[in-house]
Amino acid sequence: MSSVKSESATSDLYAFDATIRSGGMFGIVGLDEAGRGPLAGPVVAAAVQLDPDLPLVDGLNDSKKISAAHRERLFDEIQQKATAVTVAEASIEEIDRINILQASLRAMFRALQELTCEWNMALVDGNQYIREISGKQQMTVIGGDGLSASIAAASIVAKVTRDRTMKNYHKQFPQWEFDRHKGYPTKRHKELILAHGLCPIHRKSFCERLVLQMSLAI
Repeated sequence: MSSVKSESATSDLYAFDATIRSGGMFGIVGLDEAGRGPLAGPVVAAAVQLDPDLPLVDGLNDSKKISAAHRERLFDEIQQKATAVTVAEASIEEIDRINILQASLRAMFRALQELTCEWNMALVDGNQYIREISGKQQMTVIGGDGLSASIAAASIVAKVTRDRTMKNYHKQFPQWEFDRHKGYPTKRHKELILAHGLCPIHRKSFCERLVLQMSLAI
């Protein structure tokens, strides 16, 4: 993305939040998660309240549309300039017990609970409400990480945090190469599961059918 396009995208994201803020929502918080699709590891959520007077200048965008190096730079800038940043997760056990959607919403609620700043509107990426908070205090935004500056910032914080978590897991379970695929269902990851079986951080509800299918295909 060129610098002009990057600046335009960032401006549009901030304009979305400004429109909501102009309706009396003095404290906007963006909520997003990372890790709904992987076969292993927790789902990580972030809550971010940006300071409108300290805009991010390094090309804020949906975490999936920028490079890992760019995400790392933005992660540091968000930590420095945001009014508040919190992260939380839902464990592998919770994912297997209550399903990934409910675990993701639970992680977002936990991140929201950790905030110490004042807020009156949570912008939730996706189309699912967080049932633990009032409907008047939240707005679902489909594709929010590409529309809202606050949600985009939360997506970056969640993604970088989870990637770092999976790199740490690689040190415990090097056979599965979590530093490379971060638990996502890549061809290589599937091959490693077939070769080594499941480790303690694999989501059994995601993997057992896969292992069976792969075994039958041999």
